[in-house]
Amino acid sequence: MPGSTPRRYKVSNRTRGTLLAESARLANNPLTRAVGLMFRKSLPPGGGLIIRPCNAVVCFFMRFPIDVIFVDEDGAVRYIIPAMRPWRVSRFVRGAKSVIELPAGAAAAAQTCDGDLLVVEEVG
Repeated sequence: MPGSTPRRYKVSNRTRGTLLAESARLANNPLTRAVGLMFRKSLPPGGGLIIRPCNAVVCFFMRFPIDVIFVDEDGAVRYIIPAMRPWRVSRFVRGAKSVIELPAGAAAAAQTCDGDLLVVEEVG
C-alpha cells in the first residue's frame, strides 16, 4: 500500500526465553528477497531480516558480517552461520523454509542453538 509503514516483527527463542530481534522486517517476494540487506551500511542492534522462502543465502554486495539462522516450517533452528562475512555463499540447508539474518553475535547473545524453537510475531 503506497505510503504505508513496513511491518515489523519480533523474533524470540522460545526454547531459551531470549529475544533475537525486536524490529525485523520481512522479505517474502522476489524483489525483497533478492535485495535483502545489500547496500546497507549496517544492521542495527535488535534489527533483522526474515527471508521466506529461503534455504540458502549469498552475501554479495554486503558491507558487514551477519548471523544467519536457517529455520524449518515449524520454527526449529536447522543450522546457524555465525558472523557470515560479505561476499560469501552459504550451503543449501535441507529442510529450511526461512532464514533470519541478524547482526553478528546476536544468535550467540540469545544462546540460540540448533534445534531451538523460534517464534516470529508481528509488532507493527
